[in-house]
Amino acid sequence: MALKVGLLGAGAVAQAIHLPTLARLADRVRVTEMMDVDLALAAAVAAPLGARASGSVPELLAGDGVDIAVICSPDRFHAEHIEACCVAGVRGILAEKPLATSRAEAERVRSAVTASGVALVLGAMHTFDPAWLAASAAFTDRGPFHVRSAIYLPANAHFEDMATTMVRPAPTPPRPPSAAEALRGGVLGLAVHDLPLVRRFLPRFDRVDVAARLDPWGYVITAAGPDGTVELLARTGGTWQPDWTLTVWGLDAELEAAFPPSYVHAGSAVAALREPRHRTTWGPYPTDGYLAEWQELLAVLGGAPPRYPLGVLLEDLDYAFTLSELAVGALTRAVDAA
Repeated sequence: MALKVGLLGAGAVAQAIHLPTLARLADRVRVTEMMDVDLALAAAVAAPLGARASGSVPELLAGDGVDIAVICSPDRFHAEHIEACCVAGVRGILAEKPLATSRAEAERVRSAVTASGVALVLGAMHTFDPAWLAASAAFTDRGPFHVRSAIYLPANAHFEDMATTMVRPAPTPPRPPSAAEALRGGVLGLAVHDLPLVRRFLPRFDRVDVAARLDPWGYVITAAGPDGTVELLARTGGTWQPDWTLTVWGLDAELEAAFPPSYVHAGSAVAALREPRHRTTWGPYPTDGYLAEWQELLAVLGGAPPRYPLGVLLEDLDYAFTLSELAVGALTRAVDAA
């Protein structure tokens, strides 16, 4: 019998990432609930699925019951919505990044998930990408390391429309963020995709040397720790060819993964390991990170141990918090010195 799925948030992540992925698993899952504070949006997205639309989390959770909740709401609500789903007794949660926006919220998530025993998977598609997993497992260089995450993408809408026929709410004028808010948002909203991968090679940051925001939207951050250095580069909003690459240089070997852009369901990354006398490649494979993260949740619900236990997910989140704090500090010092 198919598991019942409820989505908290009916925006682009729900429509262009999770619904196309769930359609590939239609023999195992069925969307029965769609929630958004914009009830008209929820209803428009729910109608083709035969799902019930609601305008609040309590209303969704008070329905016929869902087995799996998908947290697609704005970041600031993630911890609150995870808690509510745990209390309601759902069996599984797939939560979008970040799990929380502060360390206090992260502790609330820890308590709620631990007390309920819910199966929790973080929607961090690169951490489940089969080409990355195979290549990184074969990378045995001991370092020191230099890591570069380079992300150059057109606006998200370009890829959302490729993934599905989007239903969009009426636009509302955004509040321009401060430079510090934009930089923190860049770390917790975009760099966070690759930071768990970076943490394997650089478990700790001691300092951020350069931190700046880029227009129309992006950042450049360089940081260092006992095991090496990292460059985080991102720029979005242009019309250039998309490029999302993570490269790790060790003492004798180089590891590189070229990932598809967000919202693109086109298979895995292509990963390459270059050693002094040998080059090995992996991918692209038919399974992308979006499908793999759902397969992971279904496996955990079936009794398999999680690839990334809650403690690891919260350590990854704390790593992102630390980087964002150091980056904002470096930005503030640069502004004060100017």
